[in-house]
Order: sequence, then C-alpha cells, then structure tokens
Amino acid sequence: MNWNLEKPMLDDDPELESAHKVLDEISKFVIGKRNVLEHVLIALFSNGHVLFEDYPGLAKTLIARSLAQATGCLFRRVQFTPDLLPADIIGTYVLNRTNYKFELRKGPIFTNILLADEINRAPPRTQSALLEAMQERQVTIENETLKLADPFIVLATQNPIEYEGTYPLPEAQLDRFIMRLNVGYPSAEEEVRILENRIMQKSDNYEIQSLITADIVLKIQLRVESVHVEKSILKYITDIVRATRDHPDVEVGSSPRGSLALLKLSRARAWLDGRTYVIPDDVKDVSIPALSHRLILRPEVWIKGEKYADMIVRDVIGRIPVPKVD
Repeated sequence: MNWNLEKPMLDDDPELESAHKVLDEISKFVIGKRNVLEHVLIALFSNGHVLFEDYPGLAKTLIARSLAQATGCLFRRVQFTPDLLPADIIGTYVLNRTNYKFELRKGPIFTNILLADEINRAPPRTQSALLEAMQERQVTIENETLKLADPFIVLATQNPIEYEGTYPLPEAQLDRFIMRLNVGYPSAEEEVRILENRIMQKSDNYEIQSLITADIVLKIQLRVESVHVEKSILKYITDIVRATRDHPDVEVGSSPRGSLALLKLSRARAWLDGRTYVIPDDVKDVSIPALSHRLILRPEVWIKGEKYADMIVRDVIGRIPVPKVD
C-alpha cells in the first residue's frame, strides 16, 4: 500500500457529505473546536462512548446536545449526584393505581445519546448501572432484559480538578469508553467570536439544524465497517498497544480492547477523510484519546497527572516504526 498515493475520495457519497455538513453545523456554535467535534463524530460512527474530562464551562454539554440535534438522535441528560439511584437511570416498575398492576417506567437510558453529566459524582453502585448498557446495549430490570435504542452512545463528563465528594471511575468502566477527550480553552480570538455569536443569536439556546437521522447514523456505522485495513496497519496498531505494556512508567498497559478501539476509530477517521482504507496517520490521530485513559501509571509517576499518560502514548507512537510502503 502506497501511503503517499493520492487518496481515492468517496465521490458522490451522500452519507459522507452529510457527515461534513453535521460538522459544519455544530462548528457554527461550538467555536474553534473542529478537531474535538471530529473525534466525537468518529466515536459515534465507531459505535463507541466518549468521556469528556475538562474544566466546567467549556461547552461539553453543548457539544452533546448539538450532536444529537444535528444527527436527529433522541437525547437525554442525567445529572449525576451522590443520591442518584440505578433506577433513576434505567427505570423501574411502578404501581398503576388505576388498575393495580405494575408497569415499567423506562429511565432516561432509553435514548440514542445519553449525556452522563459529572459521572464521578454518583457512587459506584449507580455508575455500575451504566456498565451493562455501555457494553451490551441492554439493561436488566427485575430479571427482564430490555434492548436499548440503536444507535446508543454515552457521552460522560467529569471535572478533573474537583475531587471532594466524587467517586473515581473504576478502570473497568474507564475501559468502556472508546476515547477520552479534552475540549480545552478557546484562544482569545475564538472567545471573542463566542461573544459575537451570542449577541447575534440573542439567546442562550441555539437552534441546531437536523441534517441526518438515526437511521443514517446506523448506515454510516456499516460503511465504516467496510473500510479496508492492511495487515501492516493491524501490526502497527498491535505494536503501539503492546508497547504501552512495556513502558517503564506504566504499571498496567492497554488491553486488547484498546487495540479494537484503535481499529474502529482509525477506520472511522479514514472514512470521514473520504478514504476507503486506513493509513498510519489515522492510527496516530486517534491513539492518544483511545489509549491514554487505559493506562495505569506507576505510583511514583501517578502524581504527574493524566496529561502524563498522554505523553507516554505520544512517546510510544514516536518509537514504533511506521509501516513501510509496499
């Protein structure tokens, strides 16, 4: 495979054109974060969940709500608090006093896009209510298994600086997120544009145009599954993930679930760029958000924080040989 070959574009592809229109529409309101939006869209097309870990007020909720509106998906938001119960998320049976029968009252998890806001503020019992849903796309209520909507993804947020009254996510749940993203502060020019945009809109509520439907999202997910991956790229992905296990600052490296995440995200990255095959740059682009949250650092370097995990993945990428051109 010649990685320098002029990439074959998916000409006259209505789904690809629609996906870029979705990006353009959301970018009108989420200023200066095109790369973050692309990664969120890539996660959606990979049928994976996203964890936003960043400071308050950086448009994480706006991104989730805008994504749902632009893709025509059903959206629900749950504010996680210490007194939140699993039944508040998945639902429960309640007594109907008119006929004295128990009826299922579904929780907000029965949606397409679920925003789990400040997920680490709920105790582990409540957090675990999401595990089955995120992995199996189903929930169990009173020994009855119910399928969730398709597509279904969780967009969760947590504050990286406020730890009082929080319950850190266990590694098993962190591993369920296909990527972890940081939105970051806007530049000075972008912040001015945010203010100008607010003046022009005359409201805090932005109207996002619905450009596709949930059915088209499912169709795109199938298209992503057809993106070709050379065996040399598969080895490249494997080498990166295995290198995280041998890094001197890592106690536990990424599992094969990290390899699968890289595979799925790389294919979605390639498709969004209009290619029918994956190149090494696709793997590099998604490696940090896909792998850094899967690493358990050694105690002596843990204090350096989550950003150090990003540096470790970046170091690994720099040391792994890129597949040669055939």
